[in-house]
Amino acid sequence: MRIYHGKSVYGGIAIGKIKVHNREDVTVKRIRVEVPEQEVNRYESAKETAMKQLKTLYDKACAEVGDANAAIFEIHQMMLEDADYQESIRHIIRTQKVNAEYAVATTGRNFSNIFSTMEDAYMQARAEDVRDISERLITILAGGEQQRQQEEEPMILAAEDLVPSETVQLDKSKVLAFVTVKGSANSHTAILARTMNIPAIVGIDLPLDDTIDGKIVIVNGTQGIVYVEPEPEILERMKEKQQEERQQRELLQSLKGKESVTLDGKKICLYANIGNSKDLALVLQNDADGIGLFRSEFIYLEREKFPTEEEQFHIYKTVAETMAGKKTIIRTLDIGADKQAGYFHLEPEENPAMGLRAIRLCLTRPEIFKTQLRALFRAAVFGDLAVMYPMITSVNEVRRIQEVVAEVTAELKKEDIPYRVPEQGIMIETPAAVMVSDMLAKEVEFFSIGTNDLSQYTMAIDRQNPHLDSFFEPHSEAVLRMIAMTVENAHKEGIWVGICGELGSDTALTERFLKMGVDELSVAPGHVLSVRKAIRETDLNA
Repeated sequence: MRIYHGKSVYGGIAIGKIKVHNREDVTVKRIRVEVPEQEVNRYESAKETAMKQLKTLYDKACAEVGDANAAIFEIHQMMLEDADYQESIRHIIRTQKVNAEYAVATTGRNFSNIFSTMEDAYMQARAEDVRDISERLITILAGGEQQRQQEEEPMILAAEDLVPSETVQLDKSKVLAFVTVKGSANSHTAILARTMNIPAIVGIDLPLDDTIDGKIVIVNGTQGIVYVEPEPEILERMKEKQQEERQQRELLQSLKGKESVTLDGKKICLYANIGNSKDLALVLQNDADGIGLFRSEFIYLEREKFPTEEEQFHIYKTVAETMAGKKTIIRTLDIGADKQAGYFHLEPEENPAMGLRAIRLCLTRPEIFKTQLRALFRAAVFGDLAVMYPMITSVNEVRRIQEVVAEVTAELKKEDIPYRVPEQGIMIETPAAVMVSDMLAKEVEFFSIGTNDLSQYTMAIDRQNPHLDSFFEPHSEAVLRMIAMTVENAHKEGIWVGICGELGSDTALTERFLKMGVDELSVAPGHVLSVRKAIRETDLNA
């Protein structure tokens, strides 16, 4: 038996044969050509085929994992049509009189190197995307179809890395789990894996050769451990754990339709986090009480220009109507840091996580902010919408928001457009907001604690940097004390407080949160029932 350790991406136990996935290696040779324009035409044809493939992948990903997670394939389409990328390929073909494969490979390598040396984490991630689209073009030019081999039986997939276009094509009925040598817990692949509910481990030093290919393997996604050719007693114990997981899933289904109430009778609002209106099906399917975080920035990220007031209004109206009276909290635009839309024309920043983002961007671009608020206030007529503002650090910011809200309502009233000012809240995700939460609570109607950024800023740790994993404490006492302080200050002023970050779905903390007095938890749709179970097993009087 051999044991390997990595970083968990998605929990669960998988047992089966392992299949080493080696991306089709197309050797690119430099070949001199007599008629360069024929190679340019070959490239143009390959590009059109690649665009069709990516459109198919986008549609498939939308159906399986929602718009937000499918957006990577739109990014790939945009990169394929990037003028600089295309011109480089054509220029190399024409000036060096070489084959299209060589021109694509050279351009891909050059652009990838440029992106990978940038300091901005978002731009570094684009290096992988350039490699992906370049490999796609080369495969098409070489006559390949870049499709995953179909397997006869379910298997555990092992690879050096899996790009998003490969992950989304996985047949979930044939893949028990996947493990990769490279990758991070916050990569596109990891996000897709969690959404697809496939146990997964990244950053594992696994030999991708015949020494493991075809062998019986156990993947313990929860602990980040892979057992190759496990000993009989380990195999038996893991089979028992696997059976327990199946039983737990069945038990959770029985919680649908039941209240999220503690043993001593306290009702907790249990909501879901979503990225767009197409995720509404997941909210309803998992029986959430409402939506605690609607990430409105995806409306912007999925477009190549600013969404109009009418476009936004119809999206928010659809959400409000679909939720049929259940509360829906929409976070205003949180563009910036790792979420970039080119048409905003934001200047490069040395430290984007602390730069012009979220409410700072909205207050410095009031025309964008007011357009969104107009759409939200109009949509609020059709359901129980609430609005919360991200990245607040001071009372002054809240009062500036209130001024903009007053301007918007005055305009709508003057134009005789039906509207309703929805419940107004803010996100507590900076230490500054925590420390003045007693003052902020006098200005708004609710708090929602964003534990992802609060943890990052409190511990001064970039959560997307894998080299800092050993320093990151998911249950940081500093962060937990900040949450307790925020709840106490909120309740003193008679407002409710929720948690919408990843810690909200951590059932090891559910009882502690409830005993702090947290009124609402908002989690990924797939975690709603497990958190409901934890709530129903908690006795606040114990």
